Amino acid sequence: MTISNHKTIAAHRKRLKEQGLARIEVQVPMQDAELIRSTAQLLRGEAASRLRIQLQRLVGTQHLGLKELLAAAPLDGIDLTRNPDLGRNVEL
Repeated sequence: MTISNHKTIAAHRKRLKEQGLARIEVQVPMQDAELIRSTAQLLRGEAASRLRIQLQRLVGTQHLGLKELLAAAPLDGIDLTRNPDLGRNVEL
């Protein structure tokens, strides 16, 4: 590709990023390709919020950070207190 082609593509991708869109590439079986395209198209449209909720129910929750995972962890019955013993005294 020429330098002008690279600049054109870079400018296009920058505009998409500014619009809040992300470019992704996935590999799916041939029979599912049109389904994935249609789903991606719907996620850009007016029904996106309803579809997103349904997909999250089917696929699972969003990826959480460590802080959120720990806050959501079932810690009932687990003793999280630390032993205050600082070890033995050693003269240096």
